[in-house]
Amino acid sequence: MASPTVTNARSVSEPTTLRQDANTESSTGAASTIDTEHISVNDDPRQWSPARKTTTLWIVSLATMVSALASNIQNPSNSLIEADLHATSSQVSWTMAAFLFPQGNFPLLWSTASEIKGRKPVYLVGSALFMVGNVALALSKTIEVMIGMRALQAAGSCAAMAISAATLADIYDTHERGTMMGIFFAAPLLGPALGPILGGSLSQAFDWRACFYFLLVCAAVVFLSFLILFKDTHRRERSPTYCSAFQRHASKERVRSPNESIIAGNEPSKDKTPVKDAEKQLQSLEYTSAVTSKTGLDDVKLSFKDINPFPPYLRILSRKNNVLILITNGLIFGFSYSLSYTCCRTLAGRYGYRAFRIGLVLLWLGIGSIAGSVIGGRWSDRVLAKMMEANGGKCYAEMRLESSKLVMPWVPLSVIGYAWVCEKHVNVAVICVMLVLVGFTSTWMYTCTLTYLVDANPGRSCTAVAVNSSFRGFFSFVSVMIAVPLQDALGDGGLYSAWGGVFVMTELLVILVLRKGESWRKESEEPESKC
Repeated sequence: MASPTVTNARSVSEPTTLRQDANTESSTGAASTIDTEHISVNDDPRQWSPARKTTTLWIVSLATMVSALASNIQNPSNSLIEADLHATSSQVSWTMAAFLFPQGNFPLLWSTASEIKGRKPVYLVGSALFMVGNVALALSKTIEVMIGMRALQAAGSCAAMAISAATLADIYDTHERGTMMGIFFAAPLLGPALGPILGGSLSQAFDWRACFYFLLVCAAVVFLSFLILFKDTHRRERSPTYCSAFQRHASKERVRSPNESIIAGNEPSKDKTPVKDAEKQLQSLEYTSAVTSKTGLDDVKLSFKDINPFPPYLRILSRKNNVLILITNGLIFGFSYSLSYTCCRTLAGRYGYRAFRIGLVLLWLGIGSIAGSVIGGRWSDRVLAKMMEANGGKCYAEMRLESSKLVMPWVPLSVIGYAWVCEKHVNVAVICVMLVLVGFTSTWMYTCTLTYLVDANPGRSCTAVAVNSSFRGFFSFVSVMIAVPLQDALGDGGLYSAWGGVFVMTELLVILVLRKGESWRKESEEPESKC
């Protein structure tokens, strides 16, 4: 995927025929920017019927739910796997680690491929790999094979996670995304909530291999849904990759025909700013003309520079506002994996619960998370609409974070509350209540920050979500590896009181982005606009 040579910020000076652009402030304030995200295209996904949009939303949500289900469905069966494959606990724990690492880092490759070939081919290839991985896991005879196939399973399953948010960005405008992100994100939260119940039930009724046969059936349903019902939402006219390649192609053409260029006709001047602005205006007009005629983009040939995934990755990380939000999101997910892992140990060790009853308790965490995702998303859109109205119909990405303020005090309080009800070994009903609160508040926060990440990187939402997945994978891997030693050393009270302190820190990071994010984005976009 290319490192775009122009910014994709929205401009208030653009025509009102682009409804979204007229209501959005430009980060650079210049008409010379090319707003690839909202350029006119044939069969515009944002103009699709509500029925088609809803179908797309549900297919993508199903795919992410099944992908998330794969992350912990085997957990209740770990003891059975140890006995059947003659493995140690340490070896079985590596099956989780082998899943988390590809899940966090393969999205970078999937997102790059989706910007070149479109969303649908990536969904189909990823689903096919997921099916192969599940077949191999169900037939595994050694723990070494299982560890390797868990990595393959994760590489395939994470394709849906990698480009799902970008797919929603393709079909929904900014003012709709909060609600739809909330609905969508409920699906990957439901997967981990149902995983222990399904895994425990299937293992007790059959054996541990039944978990992977079940995932195989689900993966087949997802594959067929993408093949038959899903219509590709990607439009190359709105891709920064093609925009960058076109500008390189157009620049070469102007060099070959200098008499036809309005830039070539300018006399040397001490002040080159007007010339630079005129050149950017020419680029914008050329790109718009090429998109309208379609012939210009047909001549564009992508080079390695355009498809190299690392420059866009580094570009996302070059912005301070992105880095702080990525750290926040990574810590939220790391906490989630730590909680579900250690809660199983607490319920089994202190309460004597078996796999199925543990799954029923963890279901309350999923219920709270789903409620937080849906309600938080709707609240986010409501706050954004009110702020836009007060700001003369204009908006900027940081407005999205205002909706997180309501829940900020409750996130660390609910986490610390959970810590000490577990530490004091109170009735399990109280633990269920605290799990609902923890899931509700932390997911509300994540919904706001994820939507902000998409809004703050227009035209690069797919790469931004891929980088987000990488951070999530890293923090989840670390949190899982240190969870048990810390739980043994500090107890649930000490461990999750510490996590409460971590959440206070993440909230301070969000507030800092809320206050400084807009100016940071302008600082980052100005050098990019000069490229």
